[in-house]
Amino acid sequence: MSQDLGKVRNIGICAHIDAGKTTVTERVLYYTGMNYKMGEVHEGTATMDFLEEEQERGITIQSAATTCPWSFDGDDYKINLIDTPGHVDFTIEVERSLRVLDGAVAVFDGKEGVEAQSETVWRQADRYEVPRICLINKMDKLGADFTFSFKSIKSRLGANAIAVQYPIGAGDDFRGLIDLVTMKAYSFDSSELGSRVEEMEIPDDLKETADAWHHELIEKAAELDDSLTEQYLEDESSITPEQINQAIRIGTLEQRCFPVFCGSALKYIGVQRVLDGVIRYLPSPLEIPSVKGIDPKTDEAIELPNSPDAPFSALVFKVVPDSHGDLTYIRIYSGTLKKGSRILNPGNDRKENVSRIYEMHAKDRESLEEVSAGHIAAVIGLKNSFTGDTLCDATDKIILEKMEFPEPVISMSIEPNTAEDKKKLGEALTTIRREDPSFKSNYNDETGETIIAGMGELHLEIIKNKLTRDMKIGVKVGKPRVSYRETVTGTAENVRGRFVKQTGGRGQFGDVILNVRSLTAAEAEEQELEMKDGICFINNITGGVIPKEYIPSVELGARQAALSGVLGGYPMINVKIELIDGSYHEVDSSQVAFEQAGALAFREGCSKAGLALLEPIMKLSVVTPDEFFGNVSGDLSSRRGHILDSELRGIVRVITAEVPLSEMFGYTTTLRSMTQGRATSSMEPDEYRLMPDRLKDDVLSANY
Repeated sequence: MSQDLGKVRNIGICAHIDAGKTTVTERVLYYTGMNYKMGEVHEGTATMDFLEEEQERGITIQSAATTCPWSFDGDDYKINLIDTPGHVDFTIEVERSLRVLDGAVAVFDGKEGVEAQSETVWRQADRYEVPRICLINKMDKLGADFTFSFKSIKSRLGANAIAVQYPIGAGDDFRGLIDLVTMKAYSFDSSELGSRVEEMEIPDDLKETADAWHHELIEKAAELDDSLTEQYLEDESSITPEQINQAIRIGTLEQRCFPVFCGSALKYIGVQRVLDGVIRYLPSPLEIPSVKGIDPKTDEAIELPNSPDAPFSALVFKVVPDSHGDLTYIRIYSGTLKKGSRILNPGNDRKENVSRIYEMHAKDRESLEEVSAGHIAAVIGLKNSFTGDTLCDATDKIILEKMEFPEPVISMSIEPNTAEDKKKLGEALTTIRREDPSFKSNYNDETGETIIAGMGELHLEIIKNKLTRDMKIGVKVGKPRVSYRETVTGTAENVRGRFVKQTGGRGQFGDVILNVRSLTAAEAEEQELEMKDGICFINNITGGVIPKEYIPSVELGARQAALSGVLGGYPMINVKIELIDGSYHEVDSSQVAFEQAGALAFREGCSKAGLALLEPIMKLSVVTPDEFFGNVSGDLSSRRGHILDSELRGIVRVITAEVPLSEMFGYTTTLRSMTQGRATSSMEPDEYRLMPDRLKDDVLSANY
């Protein structure tokens, strides 16, 4: 695979649900020659939404990867494209895609502008420092307003948006666009699916507006490039389109600006120009920083160049079951991977065989002999590598930065109908966990129930359908339940845990003394303490009163006790454990004994420090016609909701609120009935918060 890396782009398309991401992708596949027929989301024929569930619902559930060619300025480029979901329940799909991408196209609805999930995706892209260009899509929609949507990118995202295009018309009158860099106008022939683009004069009624936007574009470009500032002050008209593009490219790569395009994917207007923008403004793999990681032996920082000749390193970002074995999607950051080679997963120290390498085209694939730095590919043969794992040469070990996955907020019980179903269910849940890191499942020995947990009602419904419809497993499903958490409210010091057992012959002896106290994630960050799964463990043993080899066992015991909680069986978070003292026995002490002692001391310490129940609080966004504002806000108050913001946009009201998840089951149905079906809502997990005592007792009594 000897493609010039400078002519490769690894990009994702991401946005709020219903902004038109998948339709944009379908147009891209058509114009790049990957599809000969245009697929449509509303007909259930979209290439990238190839799951039955996706086609039925008209939404994207799992990110799909494809590779397509594009010609720009006489050169041939290769675009590795990932279409990601917009629904908040599948935010993990966006997260892991952004982790491996070099650039992204953020799509916005021309009428709605920046919506709730757009903000979440934007923050995720900020976290991974992904350069972006913006597309204000659906300019053909009734009520579409380019200026409003453009301003919402600046005000709601705090982004330095720079318009490089301006629409000709809006709604039913939308018929083309003005390139503000070259000051030329273009129309797209919908009878030929937009593949014929014609240059035309800027309409007279838009000349003044276009001039104003063009002036602002030059001013913004001059701010990005010091060499242009002087030229701009002397003679603005002397700045060429090439200089403007170069300044915007530099600004985009450094995330100091975000070029804004416009169009209508549904009406075939503007998609080719966005592809040109991807090539013109977004980075190639050579322009992203060298990959950073740590040496698993010494914990020292390592940096590898984005070169096919460097030692091999890659990140697994997706695992999909396949008839030939699991299909593992990887992003290669350095080196070259050949078919049939043996590589290492340094996280678990397991060797892996790469039997086949594929370049993916949605659900079709092309076999490759090798793949090198800067590319995205899928491999078959890996048995012990999952999402977020690093792969590298056995001789040059490196662990790349891991992905952080959010904890599930909702769970439900699931029970197999027959012994045969029980066996199949265990295997199926293992498969789903490998595919989806935001999904958890565990078997409760006491009740005999299997509990599955995920990011929302839709997430669990999709998984239930996958089990019953796709995997043909007979199961009974309980009602969704909230995943509460437990925490401590105070401090308990010098709490002893002794595990002593004498059973003829060698006994067991473990003795530890702990301090247990409340510690939030923000406080841990402030104090530069490492918090894992909501628990911070600190070893303050001096003088060898507990031998070094038993310290990890104490931590393991305490952490396992934290998983099952003390108050009502819910996992504990926001707890700091300090191991300060203890004793051991030369003969009888063992790792098991110290594990048990750690668990005993932790439980005792939590009880003494005072226990509380935490509930997940959701950030809710409701878009409703203004006439129903009173009904919607009253209903939210009755659900213990707290309205943070309310903004009037034309005749619709956008409400942002915080609401406990336990009050939100079936909310969509209630919202529709009280607004004559005209309001929409989206919800995402925000944080865990203390639950009122009167409600805490109800939850705990329902548990027994």
